[in-house]
Amino acid sequence: MSENHEIILETRGLTKRFHTSDGRPLTACDSVSLAARRGETLGIVGESGCGKSTFVKMLVQLEKPTAGAIYFKGKDIAGLTGEAARQNRRHIQMVFQDPAVSFSPKMRVGDIITEPLVNFGRLPRKQRAEKARELLAMVELDADFMQRYPHSMSGGQLQRVGIARALALNPEVLVCDEATSALDVSIQKKIVALLTRLQREKNIAMIFICHDMALVQSLSHRLAVMYLGNIVETVGGGELCETAMHPYTQALLGSVFSLHMDCCKKIETIPGDPPSPLELPPGCPFAGRCEKCMPVCKAEKPRLKDVAPGHQVACHLY
Repeated sequence: MSENHEIILETRGLTKRFHTSDGRPLTACDSVSLAARRGETLGIVGESGCGKSTFVKMLVQLEKPTAGAIYFKGKDIAGLTGEAARQNRRHIQMVFQDPAVSFSPKMRVGDIITEPLVNFGRLPRKQRAEKARELLAMVELDADFMQRYPHSMSGGQLQRVGIARALALNPEVLVCDEATSALDVSIQKKIVALLTRLQREKNIAMIFICHDMALVQSLSHRLAVMYLGNIVETVGGGELCETAMHPYTQALLGSVFSLHMDCCKKIETIPGDPPSPLELPPGCPFAGRCEKCMPVCKAEKPRLKDVAPGHQVACHLY
C-alpha cells in the first residue's frame, strides 16, 4: 500500500450510542478513527455485533453519529442535512448483504439500476435503456437482464445488480457491508474478482466489511480489527497473519478454519463472552476474555498507538 494515495474518506472519534426504552446508553461505536484512500480497500473485521455495520451506516448517512467527524475530501459531512446531505450521497454508495431487500419487486432490473441517475437528474428517461445496458455490461450481465424482475435471479446475479446500481452515480467511495457472505464460495470468488477489477478501473476507495478473515485479507490493502465498537489493531492487509499483535486479533486468526490446515491442529476458540455494550468495563473491552490480561488492563483503556510503520495496536502489552 502506498501512503501517497489520497485520503478520500476519514473518520475521527466517530461514536454512536443508542438508547434503550429505559434510557440506558448502548455504545455501538466508540471513538473510531480510520481513513480510506483512493484506489485502495480498507477491510474491517470482527465478530458479529462488534459495530462494523453501524460504523459504515454512519458513513452513508443511514445513521447519525453521536459524536465525532466524517471527512469526505477534507470536508466534515457528519452534520449535513436536507439537500446537502442528499447530494453528498452521490459520492459514497453502498452494496448491501442482501440486495434484494432494497429492490422493489415490481421494478425491472433496467429501472432499478438507472433509478439513482434519474433521481439525481443525471439521466433523461429516454436514455435509460442505453445506460442500463452499459451498467449491466460493466458487471458482466447480458442486456436481457434489463427486463427481468429480482425474484427471477440468483443470489450472485442480484449482487451484480446491486453493484451496478451502487456504481451508477460514479461514486468515489464504495462501501460493501458483508456483500459476499450470503453467496456460495464459488460465487463469492467471482464477485470479489469483479469488485477488484472495477476498483482498479475506476480508482475508487472501497471499504469492505466481512467476518471471513481469509477473504478480507486477500482483498484489502489495509485491515482494521474491531471489538465491541473499538478499533484494536490496524495493519497492512497481507501482513495480518505474520504481524498480528493484539490478543484479540491473534485469537481471531487462531479460530479460522481452513481446508489446508493440519488435521491434528486444534481450532482455537475465544474464551468467554463479550461484555454487554450496555455495561462497558472501564478498561480494555477485551480484558475479561484475554489470557494476557494485567491489572492495568481492567483499569485503563489503552490508546491506539504506532508499533511499526503502518501498524497500530491498542494494548497495554506494547
